[in-house]
Amino acid sequence: MKLLHSPIFRSFSSKTYIPSSRGMGISNEVLNIIEKEDPIEPALDDLVDFMCPNVVSFILEQKRENRELSFRFFIWAAKRNRFISWVSENMIEDMLLRDGGFDLYWSVLDKLKLSGIDITSRAFGTLIWGYWKVNKAEKAVEAFGRMNDFDCKPNLFTYNMILHITVQKDAILLALAVYNVMLKLNSNPNCSTFSILIDGLCKSGKTQDALKLFDEMSERGVLPNKITYTVILSGLCQAKRTDDAHRLLNVMKSRGCKPDFVAYNALLNGFCKLGRVDEAYTLLRSFESEGYVADIKGFTCLVDGFVRTKRIDEAQSVFKKLLETDVVPDVVLYTTMIRGLSGAGRVKEALNLLRDMTGRGVQPDTQCYNTLIKGFCDMDLLDQAQSLQLEISENECFPDTCTYSILICRMCRNGLVEEARNIFNEMENLGCFPSVVTFNTLIDGLCKAGELEEAHLMFYKMEIGKNPSLFLRLSQGADRVLDNVSLQKMVEKLCESGKILKAYKLLMQLADCGVVPNLVTYNILINGLCKSGKINGAFKLFQELQVKGHLPDSITYGTLIDGLQRVDREEEAFKLLDQMSKNGCMPSAEVYKSLMTWSCRRGQIPIAFSLWLKYLRNQAVRDDEVIGLIEKHLEKGELEKVVRGLLEMDLKLEDFDSSPYNIWLIGMCQERKPRDALKIFSLLEEFNVMISAPSCVMLIHSLCEEGNLDQAVEVFLYTLERGVRLMPRICNRLLQSLLRSQDKAQHAVGLLERMRSVGYNLNDYLHSGTRSLFRRWNRRETEHLSPG
Repeated sequence: MKLLHSPIFRSFSSKTYIPSSRGMGISNEVLNIIEKEDPIEPALDDLVDFMCPNVVSFILEQKRENRELSFRFFIWAAKRNRFISWVSENMIEDMLLRDGGFDLYWSVLDKLKLSGIDITSRAFGTLIWGYWKVNKAEKAVEAFGRMNDFDCKPNLFTYNMILHITVQKDAILLALAVYNVMLKLNSNPNCSTFSILIDGLCKSGKTQDALKLFDEMSERGVLPNKITYTVILSGLCQAKRTDDAHRLLNVMKSRGCKPDFVAYNALLNGFCKLGRVDEAYTLLRSFESEGYVADIKGFTCLVDGFVRTKRIDEAQSVFKKLLETDVVPDVVLYTTMIRGLSGAGRVKEALNLLRDMTGRGVQPDTQCYNTLIKGFCDMDLLDQAQSLQLEISENECFPDTCTYSILICRMCRNGLVEEARNIFNEMENLGCFPSVVTFNTLIDGLCKAGELEEAHLMFYKMEIGKNPSLFLRLSQGADRVLDNVSLQKMVEKLCESGKILKAYKLLMQLADCGVVPNLVTYNILINGLCKSGKINGAFKLFQELQVKGHLPDSITYGTLIDGLQRVDREEEAFKLLDQMSKNGCMPSAEVYKSLMTWSCRRGQIPIAFSLWLKYLRNQAVRDDEVIGLIEKHLEKGELEKVVRGLLEMDLKLEDFDSSPYNIWLIGMCQERKPRDALKIFSLLEEFNVMISAPSCVMLIHSLCEEGNLDQAVEVFLYTLERGVRLMPRICNRLLQSLLRSQDKAQHAVGLLERMRSVGYNLNDYLHSGTRSLFRRWNRRETEHLSPG
């Protein structure tokens, strides 16, 4: 055999070259082979096959002080597909992680390139993975991008590795761009490729795109495995499409792919997050029959489901059941239970649970404290909340952005804007950077407190930070605007030209650009300006947000429409409604209801009805023929037929909204048409539709003005029966009207007794004028009944 006569083989076989600290001969021999790669050597390939384990063992373990030689041999030998050893790769990774390892590896790559030795993707794969292990994603992307400099084409394994890294860094746009490059270079994706990308799309909220990629996977003849199914199933649950996820689970099983506990937990969690806990329990029983045993995540899903549906006692029951098993509760489960108790106002029990968890050796984290702090804030127990904030640091945690945001939010709601501002300043001094939620909360509080100039200053402070729009203009040109489509095209163009690292840096700089105003911020400020009558300032912001790449939504338009109505610019409000539709933003019910309310205030009640019919026509589930018939009744002034037709149509739908009917009822009262208002009231009562307290107040007031006290009493009795508590002013108005009437005063006494029986505190409710009228009535009654 040629191998037996090879000098290299003899060198390995001789005692001189048995691995030892003195065995430099083999090192030099191997170095010569790597440098020359002599094609005359007949046994070279055989040697690599036969002796590689010994070479690796010797060079990588015995000669670690000579890392350069180890790297050179590994890179040289890696290009032979027969040389595959995870053991050797782990050894190389270990040496990479030592001081200067990565720089030395690059140096070796450069030397081998100059020697004319081919560098394979496997050599780069180890380097890329090494960077990822030490959290140097940018360096990993740079290494991937430099493969072309070494005439090295990425293989499928390397592509999947870089896709995994970009997805983990939330750079899904870059991952998709790399995938497109991969396809153009005819590198066929495998199941892992699709699983990585689908996972990234789902976590980015792009579930529909993930499903398209899932379909593309089948079109390319790639069969999904358990990981792929689980990823897409979790994505569907995250998108609240749990029924679709359940169907996919059955498909998964029918194709012989057995789900694991991750898939089962994802589905349980999906149903529980939607409040469908009973269905989750049924699923749990069916899963158990298939061998599933609920773990800590399974129990947490159920507890969370009961908490979401405010079934706290049942949540506690499941929690106690868990404590009786071998499953040890973790901080996530405790936090979920604390959130449930806090949300139910049972903050003392929640605090006791926090003490219990520390007693069991479970350390509460910042999120756990934040949950309890929010509970105390919701109960307006700010002192206790701030005390817990201080306690966080004592438990080796630190208050985070969420902690401060919770406190700022409650203080703003309580009108304590100055205190909120102080906490905001304290937060910045401690190096805890405010989030967009923190800024929005404080800006909203300042607007409501009438401090619009201060709110604007806060807005500009937020915007001056590392603004992505500003960054794009400076780095890419003045015509660049931050929007997803242009950004995606930019990333794709960079990847296609081989500038992978530049694309990655662009996305990371945008991701780390700090807090910038979002659409919610603009909507808050626009609302503040509109309510203070500064409509021109609101429109200036409206134009600015579009320049910054934001698309106005229904709230933006609705706020501006309401603002225009406030300053009697009705014509412009209706023009904005038309513009809204042309720009592809479908007006919401709230927008139409705002216009209806203002139309009613101006006495344009037919317009108010027409507006709602226009809204209904845009809803696909409505019957156009029925709407057409209702419009004919409206033209004829047949109010009862209009309202009855609308009620019969609306009540068949799940999303029934009584607001329009209450708007019309109040509008009739404002127009001094209490009889028409009474017709609407009677129809709503007939169809068992709840009539709002403001509607009842307006109707009672109008009926009293007209002198129709019997009907006013009937409306008041309706509120007593339905448990609707009216304000003292309207109650006293009705009672005084009855007492001033010669033949209705007795009704006032009856009403007083009914009010007392349903819990009205008459000492607080009755005005001095009403008491005086009752005393006069009592004297008259006494005089009338006295003899003689």
